[in-house]
Amino acid sequence: MSKPSFDEFIQAELSNDLSTPEPQRDLWLGIEKAINQESPVRQTTHNHWQKLTGIAACTVAGLFAWQVVMNQPKQDSLANMSSFFEQQKQALLVQYDTQPALTSDWQMQLQELEQAEQAVKLSLKNDPENAALLRMLAQVYQQQLDLINKVHQPRWQQI
Repeated sequence: MSKPSFDEFIQAELSNDLSTPEPQRDLWLGIEKAINQESPVRQTTHNHWQKLTGIAACTVAGLFAWQVVMNQPKQDSLANMSSFFEQQKQALLVQYDTQPALTSDWQMQLQELEQAEQAVKLSLKNDPENAALLRMLAQVYQQQLDLINKVHQPRWQQI
């Protein structure tokens, strides 16, 4: 069997009858009937109630979420931080109450740090959510705790 050349193949295909197949029955009559037929009336009241119920449920859920958010107690970061560090400071002072201090002027240094604490707190009254002032206050508190620890722990006990 030999393959026909491209030209022969094209010539053979063009010589074939290019007629389109006819459908076995007339489809246009059915298409025309389907287009002209009136659509059945749907029960729109049922559909409206579903939409209205969905909107009402979303509204109630949104109001409930808003109520929960509004009734949550506000976090007072300044008061929480102050009470936490004050507890830590008092615990250290009680712990080291019987141990002698390595220096005699540590209480004066502690008072200076407490004055710095009061100055930062005064500034925080005007701007209670200022992150820089809150960090500064935390550093002052940490310096107070470090001072108490360093004064009462000899260096040879530290690792």
